[in-house]
Amino acid sequence: MNLPDEGVTDDLYANPGLPEHAWRPTDVDPKLEKRAERQVATLMTLSAICTILLLVSYFTVDKDATFAGLGAQNLALGLSLAGALLFIGVGVIQWARKLMADHEIVEMRHPAASSQEDREATIAALNAGLEESGIGRRPLVRNSLLGAVGLLGLPAIVMLRDLGPTPNQVADAQDYPGAGLENTVWEEGTRVVRDVVGTPIRPGDLQIGDLVNAEPETLYNGGPDGEPLEGVVLQIAKSKAAVVVVRMEPEEITPAPGRENWNVDGITSYSKICTHVGCPISLYERTTHHLLCPCHQSTFDLADAGRVVFGPAARPLPQLPLAVDSEGYLVAQGDFNEPVGPSFWERG
Repeated sequence: MNLPDEGVTDDLYANPGLPEHAWRPTDVDPKLEKRAERQVATLMTLSAICTILLLVSYFTVDKDATFAGLGAQNLALGLSLAGALLFIGVGVIQWARKLMADHEIVEMRHPAASSQEDREATIAALNAGLEESGIGRRPLVRNSLLGAVGLLGLPAIVMLRDLGPTPNQVADAQDYPGAGLENTVWEEGTRVVRDVVGTPIRPGDLQIGDLVNAEPETLYNGGPDGEPLEGVVLQIAKSKAAVVVVRMEPEEITPAPGRENWNVDGITSYSKICTHVGCPISLYERTTHHLLCPCHQSTFDLADAGRVVFGPAARPLPQLPLAVDSEGYLVAQGDFNEPVGPSFWERG
């Protein structure tokens, strides 16, 4: 079949162009527009209320309380935060679907070079977007959005206090010694007892090459008032005061200056908490006197003041000075002379 040259095209289908624009109800009815605006403002207000409920739950709900078998505080925090985020998201979607500009845009292809003209066009587009969103003409939506988003940042600030105790000497609710990061419950004369069983240790109980996981007797007999430690107070005290006690030949020990009398007949004691990220360690190699952390392989030489010989740990293990009391049991001469566990900013 012979076709005329005119009107011939390479396209199989002609470009139909953009469809005719369909106006939304809110574009033509001011009442519906105001109604949609109130809906968006209501959603933003509900988000702000949920954020306030989150803060109230954080301070008022007992962390040990339960609801339907779940932690009541975590449940309240989770639901209120979910509501705050949900209402903001739904509100923004409603705003975009019913109130923002709704006209079709055709963008012509252009070079990707970031020229001055492009930057000016971008700024103009941003300004046009702000204008088309109506944020300047709709103070109710704008102010409710700013209030909801602004309040949503408060929980992040408030909950910073749950990252841990402050580096200063902060007492916990029981005002118990060693509540801060600088000190532990070890004191002069505190007996060194075996972990789990709580029995005191005599030097004769340890053979050359032995390693014993130990704790202060305070964890079993109670604090200064004689009351046994329980709950969070016990866990905090135990997490910082745990030690390892090892025995080696006295001539194999190279004490740090000023620590010549910190061991008893070759028996030395070091913090059990790795100075890298705080893992408990007790993997001991008798022949080298090296203590290995299983988490990141930091290795400490217990015969050389706990010096780091391998791995990412930045400082030696803190050493607990030992002595023997009148009944022949191992006791501490005092607390560690430096904070235990991983380093923190305020140590410097």
